[in-house]
Amino acid sequence: MSLVSGQLDQIAVAVRRLVARNPGYMTGPGTNTYLLGTDRCLVIDPGPEDSIHVEQILAQTAARIDAVLVTHTHPDHSPAAAALARASGAAILGRPSPVHGRQDMAFAPTRVLNDGDQLRVGEMHLKVLHTPGHASNHLCFLLEEHELLFTGDHLMQGSTVVIAPPDGNMRQYLHSLERLKREPVRCIAPGHGELIQDAMGEVDRLIAHRLGREAKVLSRLEQAGRARIDELLPGVYDDVDARLHPVAMFSLRAHLLKLEEDGRVRRDSAADDARWFSAETD
Repeated sequence: MSLVSGQLDQIAVAVRRLVARNPGYMTGPGTNTYLLGTDRCLVIDPGPEDSIHVEQILAQTAARIDAVLVTHTHPDHSPAAAALARASGAAILGRPSPVHGRQDMAFAPTRVLNDGDQLRVGEMHLKVLHTPGHASNHLCFLLEEHELLFTGDHLMQGSTVVIAPPDGNMRQYLHSLERLKREPVRCIAPGHGELIQDAMGEVDRLIAHRLGREAKVLSRLEQAGRARIDELLPGVYDDVDARLHPVAMFSLRAHLLKLEEDGRVRRDSAADDARWFSAETD
């Protein structure tokens, strides 16, 4: 059975998932808020500023919240942190909002988290992983006892992640995916959708998907000779519903910028309507 807004499930010992009331084509059933602990709790990704969702979190934790953790500051993940902190006295943990992109600029962490930081909830240990790519301030959290990784928007069930420059970066995203392969991760708890049981299989699938899309960008560009991004889009994303093409445009730009860094493509100007071409045909 698929998730629905407001649904609460136990997904592991002392770990529950509460789905926020913000379903949509970018958020699926809604943002997953995770409640860790029994007597004292940590909350991961409190979701949008929605008083009913906040009340549900407070009720399920009895407001015994030590900290609210935020994977990144897109407005479907972090805005409810302030209300939870006011109601419970919890600390807000995460990384400051970047200046670019659609960000929650009101987010104000009381502690900035860095790669490798360790947190505790009861007898469980949570390792902080800095995973830029989807957002420069993106974090994942590894619950070591369960080998369970809370991924925010770094990986999500049933969909690929949008990489939107200038804050989103395709090279960093691929590097962050590779980094996960060095961690003892068995299962993924994404920011949207159901649990992903084969964690490393999903990481490998996403890396292969991104590299396959990159190869398709190069192929279409070689066929076109020189082309603007909007001219490349229909051919590169011909396997994606055309209604999603405006969103896919962001990831296409991210692929082109990575290929430019690799020295494999060039453009004739820095303007948004620049024509891109293969470096081999220059």
